[in-house]
Amino acid sequence: MDVTIIPGPLKGRVTPPPSKSQAHRAVLALMLAQGEGRLENLAPSQDIQATQNCVAALKSGFPAGEDGLPQLDCGESGSTLRFLIPVALALRGGGHFTGRGRLMERPQGPYIRLFQEKGITWTQEGDWLTVSGQLSPGVYSLPGDVSSQFVTGLLYALPLLPGDSRIVLTTPLESRGYVDMTLETLRQFGVTVTEEEHGFLVPGNQTYRARDLTLEADWSQAAFWYAANFLGGQVEIQGLNMESAQGDRRVALDYWKLARPGDVTLDLAQCPDLAPPLALMAAVRRGNARLTGAGRLRMKESDRLHTIAVTLNALGASVTEGTDFLEIQGVDTLSGGRVDGCNDHRIAMMAAVASLACREPVTVTGAECVNKSYPQFWDHFQQLGGVLHGVLPG
Repeated sequence: MDVTIIPGPLKGRVTPPPSKSQAHRAVLALMLAQGEGRLENLAPSQDIQATQNCVAALKSGFPAGEDGLPQLDCGESGSTLRFLIPVALALRGGGHFTGRGRLMERPQGPYIRLFQEKGITWTQEGDWLTVSGQLSPGVYSLPGDVSSQFVTGLLYALPLLPGDSRIVLTTPLESRGYVDMTLETLRQFGVTVTEEEHGFLVPGNQTYRARDLTLEADWSQAAFWYAANFLGGQVEIQGLNMESAQGDRRVALDYWKLARPGDVTLDLAQCPDLAPPLALMAAVRRGNARLTGAGRLRMKESDRLHTIAVTLNALGASVTEGTDFLEIQGVDTLSGGRVDGCNDHRIAMMAAVASLACREPVTVTGAECVNKSYPQFWDHFQQLGGVLHGVLPG
């Protein structure tokens, strides 16, 4: 669906959806838990629905392949896939995983190497990945600079094993905030993990304990409303936890770094999802900005490092793309134009908010991709005064 946005101010109050990262973790922990519990404020984005559906399949064992292993459709959710691979091994001896878009192209090297060492079978044919075998206690060594999702998957699975295990990080851990969220959720559900100098000690024979939990608002989605304010909006963002374990709450600090004129460098290694809104802010300011530590963005729903540059430049910005960075020369205003949503929710939202700084309308193709993480985005945009044409209902 194409959406055309007429440039104009945004003003009012908005509550971002509940944290997608926290929801993935809480849904999985509650599935593993003994007893009854409830998650309040759970939002039905496509990614969370994928985790819920896979969790249901893991619990029931159906649907299953001819070998009896559960079939798990992860949609386009990298968190669902990487969290559930080791959990499925621990619970069911493996599973058949599939997905859409670029999901099954995302690198799984750390798991492949680890599981081959443990005697676990790993085969991929087209969009189907099959892992089978028995996850055993022991030492799991993996790099920390590929994706924190691998660490989280192991942190969920290893407490279920009959002995103690260690996760050893062979390189510094990036996206540390996401692992902190994992550790917080594990504590909330009664699981103990001890952090060590280069990793984590995970005692085995543990039991997840069910509880009620209210999910907090999502800082990575709130970042787009921070960008709207940077571009002249007057949006009051509600529901945020200023002490949250979400690493993306750093946007509140980066906002003010970009608000000051002059050159600035922002390292995104710990918060790569902030790249689109921060790049947009950097595009309309006095001075140059360099966003570094962003190489992993190339393996998101789109090659996000590339699509940020292409999208902003199409709207009149001055962005240069590097191997793992963006160089952005600030301009006074943007021109507007037609851009591709690239089947990437964060690119579509960035383009929409960019309209606040544009002289002419902005058309975003494939605008329904926001449903992946923020199904209410276009509704919220309109409620804040945005003028849109061609919007699909929620």
